[in-house]
Amino acid sequence: MSNQVKILFNFHSDIFDEQMVETVWADEIDKGKGLYKIDNIPFYIPLVASEDIVIAEFDETEQMLTYRKTYEYSGRTVVQVVIMDKTTRTNTIRDIFFELGCESEKANEGYFSMEIPVDLNYKPIKKELDRMENAEIIGYAEPTISDKHRAEGYN
Repeated sequence: MSNQVKILFNFHSDIFDEQMVETVWADEIDKGKGLYKIDNIPFYIPLVASEDIVIAEFDETEQMLTYRKTYEYSGRTVVQVVIMDKTTRTNTIRDIFFELGCESEKANEGYFSMEIPVDLNYKPIKKELDRMENAEIIGYAEPTISDKHRAEGYN
């Protein structure tokens, strides 16, 4: 049985062009080495996905476990999705990508973050993202894209 902890990420967002903080749940892998496995999909954090193993340590200033660096990448890709067409419900779009094999977490009506598992082909997902973006239904960003998915989605 693993211990769940919250880890603080302090980062600069290129999207918002400001310093931001976000916390995510993680499972303790090896407390002595500061190793934790991310357990939820980040909403805004770049270059981190669930199942990544990160190094975190207690920060006196923040008074909580704080991310230091990624120890091992899971190979998952994270896509941030903003609903541009205000007549479209967020969960309707989430359901479309769920049918394609993607998990997601809704931040609020109009925004969610989703992940593409490492063993899922990114090409059909990327095609649907582009189709919806071209139709002005959504806008999206890929703050965390695995090498495998980059090769699949852009060839």
